[in-house]
Amino acid sequence: MNAWIAAFAAPAAIAIAVIVVLRHSRWSSLLADHPNARSLHTQATPRLGGIAIMLGALPIAAVLAPSLAIAWALAACLALVSLADDFHSLPIAVRLPAHFAAAALALAVLAPASLSPFAFALTVVAVAWMTNLYNFMDGADGLAGGMAAIGFGAYALAAFAAGQTALALGAAALSSAALGFLALNFPPAKVFMGDAGSIPLGFLAAALGVHGAVSGAWPAWFPLLVFSPFVVDASVTIARRLARGERVWIAHRQHAYQRLVLSGWSPRRLALAAYGVMLAAAASALAARAGSELIQYAILAVWCGLYVVACFAIHRREVVESVSS
Repeated sequence: MNAWIAAFAAPAAIAIAVIVVLRHSRWSSLLADHPNARSLHTQATPRLGGIAIMLGALPIAAVLAPSLAIAWALAACLALVSLADDFHSLPIAVRLPAHFAAAALALAVLAPASLSPFAFALTVVAVAWMTNLYNFMDGADGLAGGMAAIGFGAYALAAFAAGQTALALGAAALSSAALGFLALNFPPAKVFMGDAGSIPLGFLAAALGVHGAVSGAWPAWFPLLVFSPFVVDASVTIARRLARGERVWIAHRQHAYQRLVLSGWSPRRLALAAYGVMLAAAASALAARAGSELIQYAILAVWCGLYVVACFAIHRREVVESVSS
């Protein structure tokens, strides 16, 4: 019981305390995110949330779930690399190899002899992609924090039901720290997450997701459905940009969530709507996990259909608005 109290309460309290302290220090100005042509915010906001989440979650997770030490250590390394990126905008030639190296090492330890060489290489790419797409989706108040709180919360529930206590406690610590950050990031945000938070969170969503699938905590599709609000938006956006021949590594405002805000949605409305989708996806994944294969396939098919409809609806809204203007 004490372990669960620590996992659910301590990370949030630490994250809030770290943010409060850093907001009254030089770090607040050093890590200020100033608005630019591709931003949705209108005033400089410190990117302190990622530091707070990592300091709140990783030490607790390391103590409560030492069997997953490689995941916590690699997340800490990625947080440091990404913090340097928050300070000095590191080139992609530095960042991307770090993401792939972390993915490969994590899989080598967390999924030993479970994947064929081809499957291993494909999964490394998938983990690196998740690491980056989470960063792509961190562009609106409350969005990435809410996805972390809900997504890792779903991991904790599924792992607990499967009897995998270490995985459950580690995921619970991440969810708790994200909730602590969210207290100061919900619109209007007082702090942003920054790459120091979004990169390691994306990595952990993928790495723990693969570990849970390999160890039998959940089916392989479970992490994809839980984090599908981010996976779908980022993947569809990148596909659209590739089709137009655009440089996909350049910052932009073409994600579905960005287009909704630009079309008139307030950040608060976007966050609340996103939370509804995230909670529905997580609840569906948890329900499907306990059901028959037929139920699982049916739920996955329904979500695929819903996302197709949503993509067309957002595109149609843009077309109508462009014509009327």
